[in-house]
Amino acid sequence: MELNRQRHLVFGLIVGAWLLVVGWQVQEHLSVVAVAQSDLRSRSHEIAGTLSAVTRALSFRGAVFQERLDPVLKELVNNRANSLVKLIYVGLLNTDGDPVVAVGNTNLFSREMSASGEIWSDSYVAFILPVEGASVSPEGVTNNPTVVLPAFRDLTNGVGHGRDFSHRDRRSEGTNSFDSFNSSTNFPPPPTNATGQAEPPPPPPDGGERPRGGNRRPPWMRGMTDAEFKVLAAKRELHGLVLAMSTVNYRAICTHDLWLRGVIAFFAGISALGAGLAWRNLRRTAELQIRLVRASELNSHLKELNLAAAGLAHETRNPLNLIRGQAQMIARLPDASPDVREKSKIIVDETDKVTAQLTEFINYSRPREVRRTKVVVLAACQEIVRTLGYDIEEKKLRVEVAGENLAIEADEQLLRQVLFNLLINATQAVGEGGQIKAEVRRANATEAVFEVRDDGHGVLPENRLEIFKPYFTTHQKGTGLGLAVVSQIVMAHGWEITCLPNEPRGTIFRLTHLKLAA
Repeated sequence: MELNRQRHLVFGLIVGAWLLVVGWQVQEHLSVVAVAQSDLRSRSHEIAGTLSAVTRALSFRGAVFQERLDPVLKELVNNRANSLVKLIYVGLLNTDGDPVVAVGNTNLFSREMSASGEIWSDSYVAFILPVEGASVSPEGVTNNPTVVLPAFRDLTNGVGHGRDFSHRDRRSEGTNSFDSFNSSTNFPPPPTNATGQAEPPPPPPDGGERPRGGNRRPPWMRGMTDAEFKVLAAKRELHGLVLAMSTVNYRAICTHDLWLRGVIAFFAGISALGAGLAWRNLRRTAELQIRLVRASELNSHLKELNLAAAGLAHETRNPLNLIRGQAQMIARLPDASPDVREKSKIIVDETDKVTAQLTEFINYSRPREVRRTKVVVLAACQEIVRTLGYDIEEKKLRVEVAGENLAIEADEQLLRQVLFNLLINATQAVGEGGQIKAEVRRANATEAVFEVRDDGHGVLPENRLEIFKPYFTTHQKGTGLGLAVVSQIVMAHGWEITCLPNEPRGTIFRLTHLKLAA
């Protein structure tokens, strides 16, 4: 439970650190976006200030002709000196939000622009700014506006030919009056008569009212009534301006920064994953080290118990031999009854069984020190078969020793013990008249394979690994240590032993990785 809590804590800290890095990168990206937007706003204010200054410089007494503004606006839109900020539309708005003068992509303009402060889209951003020098009162009335007059020839031609302005849209006369502009302009004074008095202006062509007494209009505007004058002024007064800039570079900067932050977050995730795996491996290494220490202690303890048990088994064989000898002496007494002789024989047989088990236990518990020599496997196997001749003849078995006459590197005494245990195990597994085949062959240029095949009852699949464990046996008279000793000797030599089925019936014990002698 404590280990799981610690694991969850460490993984939580790693994930928290990664999320902190991701949050930091998101915040940095938002900051970059805000800075880029701020740069565009600053640039728009600079352009608006420049445009306002140019408008004031070109104006005379609060008025400026459109033919003088058009080149300036076109130069702003077509200026490619600053490639980072591309101006695609400039519009000067009147009090109603309609463009008085517009240059650039005029399709971008909409009534929404004149009512909003900023409009962001995928391809452009529009800023709506007031014209400097014109202040807006709380009632929405503009004071001291700049009026953009049409081209000079349009005004003169219109008056000279009796042009009528009544077709233009009329605004309310309560809107900004043009009287102050009339009185403040420095146009030439009206003509005077012989007495030095000013001649009255001619009547308007449409029969309307004359302009009021204090107004002096330029000669080319004397054909307009007050109402027409006010309509012209209201329609041409500058109230604000619209600047539309391309956002291609802005989007490119934001996209590049987003990719950069994403790469940083990705590598931070990789680092967090690596840290988690490293901590887990370190933890497992520490656990394995602890297990190895405990296993080493347990192994030392088992070795001590093994030596003690082997010593006890060795010392037990001496009293058993004494008991066996005494039982044989009793059975040989001249006056011994048949019953005594029968019981003495039972004592001898049981003593032999216990002695055999103690001998196998001692062999299993004995440390395996391999002294490798050159041993011919086929010859050693034939000697073991001759040793087991009585058992083979008793069960009328057919034993075949075949294969190549190969020599391997092995401890001769231990190899003979392996061959003996495998062959005696085969003789016990087969029935009367059974068949056993021992074969040695070359596996490759440096290794050999040895097999013992029988046609006995076979080994169940679930027992093919268990039979190599101590005290596991499928024979009623078996001790369960024969194949365990074989496995121990095989491991000491670096070989491998497997139990396989023999078709159609029986078992195969196969020894592999037998190193051929030079």
